[in-house]
Amino acid sequence: MGIAGFSGSGKTTLVTQLIPALTARGWSVSTVKHTHHSVLLDRPGDLSRALRAAGAAEVMCASPQRWALLHENRGAPEPRVSELAARMTPVDLLLVEGFKRYGHPKIEVYRPAVGKPLLCHEDPHIMAVASDVPLPGLPVPRLNLNDVPAIADYVAGFLSTPQRHESQP
Repeated sequence: MGIAGFSGSGKTTLVTQLIPALTARGWSVSTVKHTHHSVLLDRPGDLSRALRAAGAAEVMCASPQRWALLHENRGAPEPRVSELAARMTPVDLLLVEGFKRYGHPKIEVYRPAVGKPLLCHEDPHIMAVASDVPLPGLPVPRLNLNDVPAIADYVAGFLSTPQRHESQP
């Protein structure tokens, strides 16, 4: 399930609120986030940064608490959502933040104050719009952006519907 919208609309806030609401239901949840900025998880002076700078295609860092895999595209095209998801451990729900132009089921986060148009009129993969204001005339259901339990209910209902559409972006 994707959480899409323009920058500043509240996507990350919604995802960070949805994760505990969904894990409280017993679901395992992971996320993948799209950003237009360079992703740097390692700090200057870290061995991982030195290994990446030396030309390693991938650097895995492991400790007793966690592990992380850094992959350098090195000029290759940005991977598709499906390619990224395939590299992740299977879970009950993968929340995909961003990737608004990809063809997976999404909830659009919309705030008129951002000054951008609604995506749902042009994107058939948007299943609902979460907004902090009423939006008459929507082609999809409107969810109250401030009612995270209701949005979690919507996600749970959508994912448990046998006839839901699953597209491979």
